[in-house]
Amino acid sequence: MTETGLQAEALPVELATVAPERDLFDKFAPLIAERQALLDSGVRDPFGIVMEEVKSPTVAVIKGRETILLGTYNYMGMTFDPDVIAAGKDAFDKFGSGTNGSRALNGTFHDHMEVEQALRDFYGMSGAIVFSTGYQANLGVISAIAAKGEYIILDADSHASIYDGCAMGNAEVVRFRHNSVEDLDKRLGRLPKEPGKLVVLEGVYSMLGDIAPLKEMVAVAKKHGAMVLVDEAHSMGFFGPNGRGVYEDQGLQDEVDFVIGTFSKSVGTVGGFCVSNHPKFEILRFVCRPYIFTASLPPAVVASATASIRKLMHAKDKRERLWANTRQLHGGLKQLGFRLPTDEPESAIVAVILDDQEQAVRMWHGLLEAGLYVNVARPPATPAGMFLLRCSVCAEHTPEQMAKVVAMFEAAGRATGVIA
Repeated sequence: MTETGLQAEALPVELATVAPERDLFDKFAPLIAERQALLDSGVRDPFGIVMEEVKSPTVAVIKGRETILLGTYNYMGMTFDPDVIAAGKDAFDKFGSGTNGSRALNGTFHDHMEVEQALRDFYGMSGAIVFSTGYQANLGVISAIAAKGEYIILDADSHASIYDGCAMGNAEVVRFRHNSVEDLDKRLGRLPKEPGKLVVLEGVYSMLGDIAPLKEMVAVAKKHGAMVLVDEAHSMGFFGPNGRGVYEDQGLQDEVDFVIGTFSKSVGTVGGFCVSNHPKFEILRFVCRPYIFTASLPPAVVASATASIRKLMHAKDKRERLWANTRQLHGGLKQLGFRLPTDEPESAIVAVILDDQEQAVRMWHGLLEAGLYVNVARPPATPAGMFLLRCSVCAEHTPEQMAKVVAMFEAAGRATGVIA
């Protein structure tokens, strides 16, 4: 057996005649042409930005110029926290630069156990498993717990990692309309009662920054006998009294079966995890392929994550600053006449809706030239036909920076005709 779990097959002595040569990249021709036309127009590549130096959670140097960062998901500003950096440096000295193996073999060090305990303490749950990325957490958990003959029911606007977890598994997949409690109820009601069911939701949806009506959705799921998994990647640290996420904010601590999260947002490093109170949760370490067959995170990364998570347990002031910054940005853009997906700020993601890709990229370029970095978002990451400039607010942004950001949006919006 090999690491893939499959026996190697011997090649036949005489190879069959090969089909005429063809370029496997031909199917990407429309996208290649579209990208080239964009670059030929004279704008910078919005998906090829290089940060030459990062000076703080809110400022970097791009093309030799100091630029305000408003597109990094560094919600709680932990990347430059002195205690977090010190913990990583100490682990580097004690354990070296990497593990050279998976968690199932030689890749579990002292700090991997520490970060899982920090997660148990943070979420008040009995089980915690850390993956090498948040993507792999969804990929591994979803594909492992719902099998052939069972059902996964997910929001149509779910993240790519959720869809890929469904594709990797063998369960039947049923989609319901975004944030529609009624459609979720209807879809569940049509399914046979006997098979196991997993409803997959997100606390905050990363494109539009809107939150899910989890309280109503979890009630519907439980009515139909389904288990519930909630991805709280974009809410950890600043939703709920303890910063656990939207599910905590809506009082669902005892109702949600699995919570998926990431270290790459509020925690300020890289990695993913799943926490749960399920008594059989630990078996996932033996059935999740992305956990078993992936090298574990470097000890410096997990040590940094541990320090960050433990500080987030007492980050009330940071949470308040983040929400104040978000209200200032959302209110300023709304007053200027920009189209926003939500009437009030629902999360630390503030998205501006544009007419098309050309308009979105031209305005993004104008903001970057003025010293502001935001994200361009387009299909298939966004709903069909929707183009966005997406802003991710940080607790470390100052009120003065937020005021400057609003002024930059006003200037770029008027220059491109987005606002009058």
